[in-house]
Amino acid sequence: MERLIQQMKFIMEIDKLKQVYRQSYISDGTRHENDTEHSWSLAMMCMLFSEYSPEKVDVLKAMKMVLIHDIVEIDAGDTYAYDSVGNATKRQREEKAADRIFNILPKDQALEMRELWEEFEAGETIEAKYAITMDKIQPILLNDITGGKAWREHEVTLDKIMNRNKNTGDGGEQLWQYAKELIMENVKKGNIIEE
Repeated sequence: MERLIQQMKFIMEIDKLKQVYRQSYISDGTRHENDTEHSWSLAMMCMLFSEYSPEKVDVLKAMKMVLIHDIVEIDAGDTYAYDSVGNATKRQREEKAADRIFNILPKDQALEMRELWEEFEAGETIEAKYAITMDKIQPILLNDITGGKAWREHEVTLDKIMNRNKNTGDGGEQLWQYAKELIMENVKKGNIIEE
């Protein structure tokens, strides 16, 4: 029974992810997306786009990664992709959060979650590269469909977007090519500052 109690406590703890809001807007542009919505979208993308992975990918493993990759934001908060100050301390804040949150679980599951999270963060395996590609492309899709709303609000420049996405094609070159076309269309529309 103790194991089940720990698992239930974890489920209730990660419910807090619904209260962590990102800078991206949902597709109708009426409000910011929360972390659970983001993670669900990524899981669906992992399931749908595996044919574009450069190597055979373990889709279930990639889905696990995207479902847990932002859990640490319950404590660490969402750090905007282009926030240089916040990104300077992001890793430390997230490691501390991972220590607390994953360890609510029984030891074997805590270890599995932490290993998956670390693998995602390292971005070296095919599953991690694929999951990261989904994580990078999804906000591009939302920005495009909302007329570049978050990009315009934050005055995001093309060089920042391209620098952030320098490895996005590693998990699916066709997916990245599609996203790049959306980015360039948004430059033409004035939604992204070209410097």
